[in-house]
Amino acid sequence: METEHDFSNAKRGAVISASNKSRITIHLDSDILDVFRANAAKEGKGYQTLINDALRQAMMPHAEPVTEETLRRVIREELKAA
Repeated sequence: METEHDFSNAKRGAVISASNKSRITIHLDSDILDVFRANAAKEGKGYQTLINDALRQAMMPHAEPVTEETLRRVIREELKAA
């Protein structure tokens, strides 16, 4: 087994960009980022995903969150129609 590796002729592989994503630099307050990271760890999601979700909600301030009552009403209506 080799103990040393020669990378003198190595080439960097292609960087695959995520579709519909943009790489940006943004400065966030540390306490804000800490909360998103903690919530992400609890939910098993990435903190950037949670930030995206929060920004999407901010874009649609008039959209009401789905409540249990609304969800039950919709399910009843769908079951009745079936």
